[in-house]
This record gives sequence, structure tokens and C-alpha cells, in this order.
Amino acid sequence: MRQLPWLTLLIFWPLLAALVMPALRGNAAACRRFALLAALGELALAVLVALLFAGPMPDLPVLEDMAWIPTLGIRYSLTLDGLSLIFVVLTALVGVCCMVASRHDDARRPALYYALILASLATVQGIFLASDLFLFALFWEAQLIPVFFLIGIFGHGDRMRVAFKFFLFSATGGLLMFLAVIALGILAANGPDGPTFALDALMHLDLPLTVGRWLFAAFVLSFAIKIPLVPVHMWLPDAHTEAPTAGSLILAGLLLKTGGYALIRFGLPLFPEAAQAFAPLITALGLIGLFYASAVALAQEDVKRLIAYSSIGHMGLAVAAIVSGSRLALGGAVVLMVSHALTSSGLFALAGGLGERLGSRRFEILGGIWNKAPRFGAAFLFCVLASAALPGLSGFVGEAMIVFGLFQTNAWAGVFAVAGMAVTLAYLLRLARDVLFGPPRSPLAFADLNARETALLCTLAAGILLLGLFPGPVLSLAAGPLNLIAAHVWPAATPGL
Repeated sequence: MRQLPWLTLLIFWPLLAALVMPALRGNAAACRRFALLAALGELALAVLVALLFAGPMPDLPVLEDMAWIPTLGIRYSLTLDGLSLIFVVLTALVGVCCMVASRHDDARRPALYYALILASLATVQGIFLASDLFLFALFWEAQLIPVFFLIGIFGHGDRMRVAFKFFLFSATGGLLMFLAVIALGILAANGPDGPTFALDALMHLDLPLTVGRWLFAAFVLSFAIKIPLVPVHMWLPDAHTEAPTAGSLILAGLLLKTGGYALIRFGLPLFPEAAQAFAPLITALGLIGLFYASAVALAQEDVKRLIAYSSIGHMGLAVAAIVSGSRLALGGAVVLMVSHALTSSGLFALAGGLGERLGSRRFEILGGIWNKAPRFGAAFLFCVLASAALPGLSGFVGEAMIVFGLFQTNAWAGVFAVAGMAVTLAYLLRLARDVLFGPPRSPLAFADLNARETALLCTLAAGILLLGLFPGPVLSLAAGPLNLIAAHVWPAATPGL
């Protein structure tokens, strides 16, 4: 089975489907069916790979490696281990959710709309699988292109301004990281093995102290923009507000996770000394983001903007855990990122449903939806409670691990994390109250969930429940890679679950 190029298929299957989409233009129904089948095929492929290589007889990691530009040491190198497998399956699942959630935003140019979604999935899978830094940087830059056009063409309101804002922020960070990657390649060329961009080789590169810190700063700035970390978060609320529903699912469910994943996979092991030196600053920024997002979310009058600020807070907590030096908190950060992808996808899909039914997502016209549409209200409340880390749901597992891990390494960070998590309850309860309860503020009828929306939200709810009640499989998959990274960065770190 290892002779088949499974990892290449995971990347290029959705890209191939995107290239086929123009042949279906002019037939919206055919575009929708084909795109959904392509996304289901990607999910089936990801699940098959998981069963083959991480099932009862695990056989990880899976490697694909071949020379690409030998004179520069650049290789087409892909690696699938337990950590990347988690995010590969998550990407495929969110891809299916994007197709199911796209019913009204695709009306103008359906072939292009679905081609952009499929291309986004391909670039994100490449980020999670690349183990050559040059290849990783190419996928990192490529992911901007389909999302830029998805927002700019199919978004709402001032969509072109928002699309350019997203692109400029992300491209600036990506350029700095790309220059840092080139610098690493030049430094490695003087070593005994010649030029290389292989992650395993660069991890053991002996960098001068100052050089390592500057390169780490370039990497972290690029990742921080994508996460997004305060104060480079300004692009996210506008992007979510004007993006189509599928665009919001891709942003919250996938692009933000590429930043957290890249910090774990590349930022920490490449620059262990710099990671420890800058850990207090990064932790402070993450926790500041947790409080800042809660305060600003309370003042929002648009449901999608409030959910966008909640993403800034949750990812800030994850970043604080990633650099904490605690193996337990590091595992919690992975679980929290997966949980946030599921819960935010549900909330953004429901926010899109509000806009479709009422023509607006502003709180001034909401209220009373629990009585008008009880299934919609139940799904909305479930996602809010999962985001609030209710015990038994996915958010609780990650946040509990992070809190215990932070207290092991920095008691003050643990205290502020607990306080910040408590503050998040204020805007989440306000969200549930103003959307679901009280007198209706709009005279328009409000239809309950249809079969398509029910299937989407039941799938996400099942994932939230499974991760909340049975986190063991995800923790077991991530354990090996995270232990290796923690041992390399913090040799005294205790192996965790």
C-alpha cells in the first residue's frame, strides 16, 4: 500500500477537481453535485489513509520524497505523521461542510466559486503535509490566492477592500518567512550535507544566536498574522464579515489552524533557543488577545464579527499553550484548535443562515428565534456551549489541558488563562441571549433548519461530542510527534498524553 502516492493524492485530488469545474459552468446544479462529490472523495481518501496507516496496526509516518531542484537542495518531500493526519482529516471534513453550506453564495458563477474552494483545500493539505521548507513556503503563499478571489468576487459589502487587506497582511508575513527560509537554505549550504531545505536537517543546524532569533521572528510574524495574534489581527473581523459562508468556514476552520500548526511543526523545532527566549512575549500577546477579543466582542452588533473576535481569543489561548514549555498544554492546544474548527464552522454556518433568512445578521433585528425555529435554536445553543467549553463537549478537553499545563510551568499564565476563559462567557451568553431569546425584533418569517443544514450541523455536532467524550484517539495520534518536538525544544518537558 505504501507504493501508492497517498499524500500526493490528498493534495492534488481537490486541485484536479477544481480544474474540471470550468467544464460545468452554466449548470449550477451540476457544479454543486460535482463539488460535493469531489469533497466527499477527499474525505473518503483521508479516512482511508487514516485507517490504513493509523488503524489497528499503525504504520506512521508515511513519506514521499523525490528530488525536485537538486542543485538547490529542494525536494518534493511530504510526511504524514499522527499530528498532520489530524489536520488532514479535519481539512477534508471542513471541505465537505463548505460544499453543504454553499447554497446561496454560489449563484453568480458557481463553477468558479467551487473551484476556488477546492483549490483552497489543496493548498491547505499541502501545508499540513510538506516537510521540505521551500515546498511548505510555496503552499503557504499559494493558499492566499483562492481565498483572495473567494472574498473579492463572492463576498458582500466592501468585499474588494477587505480582500486586499487580507492579501496584504498575509503576503507581507509570507514574504518575510520566505526570506527566512532562503536564509536557512544558504546557511545549510555550508554544512557537510550541502544545500538542503529538509526540516529534519535544518532542525540540527547550528545557528548563531542573533541570526536564529531574527529568523524565528520572521517565521512567527507570518504565523501570527494567520493565527491571528494581537496586534496583527486587524484583517480577520472584516474578512469574516464580508466573506461568503464557505469563506468563513475556510478562514476559521482551516487557515487559522495552518498558523498554529506551522508554529508547532516548524517554528519551535527550527529555533528552540529563540522559542524559549521569546516565549514570555508570545504568551503575553496570546493572553492579551484573549481579554481583548472578549471586550471587543461584547461591543459588536453583527453576529459574524462577534464570532470572528471569539476566534482571536481562542487562538490566542492556543498560542500561549504552544510556547508554554508544557507538553500537556501543547497537546491541549492541538485539541483546542480542532475543537475551534468544528465549533466555529457550526457558528459561521448558522450565522450565514441568519443572513439568508433575514437579510441581516445585526442584533437589532434578531431575537425570539428559539420559539420561531426550535431546531435552529438548539443547534445554535449547542455550538455556543461547545465554544464556552461546557464539560462533555470538545472545547472543555483542550482548555482543561491547557490550564493544567500552564500552571505547571507558569502559575501567573494559568491564572490569567482561567480569568480570560471566564470572561469569554460574557460575550457568548450575550450571543445566545440576543439571537435566541426575548421578543422577536423582525416581522419576517424564520424557517427552521432544512435537510441540508441539519446534515451539516449534525455532522459537526457528532465531531464535537466525540472529541469531548473520547479525546483519546486524537491525543494518541498527536502524542508521538509532540513528544519529539517537546523533547527537542524543552528537553526537561515531561511526555504527556
